[in-house]
Amino acid sequence: MAHILIIDDERLIRHALKDILEYEKHTVDEAEDGEAGLKAALDGKHDVIFCDVKMPGKDGIEVVEALTLKGVEAPVVIMTGHGTVDLAVQALKAGAYDFIEKPLDLNRVLVALRHATDREDLRKETVKLRQQKRTAGGHEMIGRSAALEEIRGIIAKVAPTDARVMITGQNGTGKEVVARRIHAQSERKSGPFVEVNCAAIPGELIESELFGHEKGAFTSAVKQRKGRFEQAQGGTLFLDEIGDMALPAQAKMLRALQERVIQRVGGDKNIKVDVRVLAATNKDLAEEIREGRFREDLFHRLNVIPIHVPSLAERSEDVPLLVEHFLGGVAADLGVKAPRFAEDALKALSKAPWTGNIRELRNVVERLVILCGDEVTAADVKRHVTAG
Repeated sequence: MAHILIIDDERLIRHALKDILEYEKHTVDEAEDGEAGLKAALDGKHDVIFCDVKMPGKDGIEVVEALTLKGVEAPVVIMTGHGTVDLAVQALKAGAYDFIEKPLDLNRVLVALRHATDREDLRKETVKLRQQKRTAGGHEMIGRSAALEEIRGIIAKVAPTDARVMITGQNGTGKEVVARRIHAQSERKSGPFVEVNCAAIPGELIESELFGHEKGAFTSAVKQRKGRFEQAQGGTLFLDEIGDMALPAQAKMLRALQERVIQRVGGDKNIKVDVRVLAATNKDLAEEIREGRFREDLFHRLNVIPIHVPSLAERSEDVPLLVEHFLGGVAADLGVKAPRFAEDALKALSKAPWTGNIRELRNVVERLVILCGDEVTAADVKRHVTAG
């Protein structure tokens, strides 16, 4: 059933429409004018909005324009009285989905609602499919080394559960790939996969990023904003570089994990969240705990299942397979024919130290594709990898 907002300055029309929709088992909110309706619509919880076109103050066209400008995607059905059809057409041009004429006809209302909800269901499904496509392309683990096979085995066991996982390893080893693979094999795979790079967000903003904020919570908080926890509802939240999270945010994170509730910055309302949390770090969290930079209780909450991703140097036998994997994509991106890598070139690459791990290897493959001819040799590797 749909969650519907009715915006109309005529109380009798609001109540009559509400009775119709609630009889059909829908949830209905009311707003008595354009300003109140716009405020109510900005929380993003409504599936369809019915809006009168002629109202004192902010009229229906202004409401539609404001909703479009602010990125509210719920379809708006304009309600128009006799002689205001031209205004309804203006509203359609401004971004409204449909219009119905007053006095309201029950069948016309229900047809408009069905079409609008079908359109909204299609939009949500499209968003979900795009998310799944992005996720599907990011969880392929390339290699047959014993270390990688062990990780695959752990993932197969832990993914179907809701257990929290702590993924450790050097930068560039593929910790995010492990997290995405866990999500893709979990019961939450149809839900969102939301990533937060804790190292890239200033300490004073991390709480707002994770938990959201209310309008006016701080100077730049011009409207309410949902945080990553709410965005990940029903899915997986991946906290990359968790070792860089500020201590105040760690305390709130601990409460969220313990109680499965959050509060937006500047708010006092408890919001229930159904999210699986995965975390990753390149730091030694035991050392961070000793130095007072990371909470031990939070560590134990997150570290239910530890997975360590080895460096590329520790699984050098996977280098040829990774080169083959990267080669096709790099050549396609560059619009060139993929060169052949000679056996001695692959052996030379396998012996390289790879301090930047898989990320560095991918860059080297791109460099060799650009600078070498139809065949990449050990001499090319020595020249260009050493030079890099």
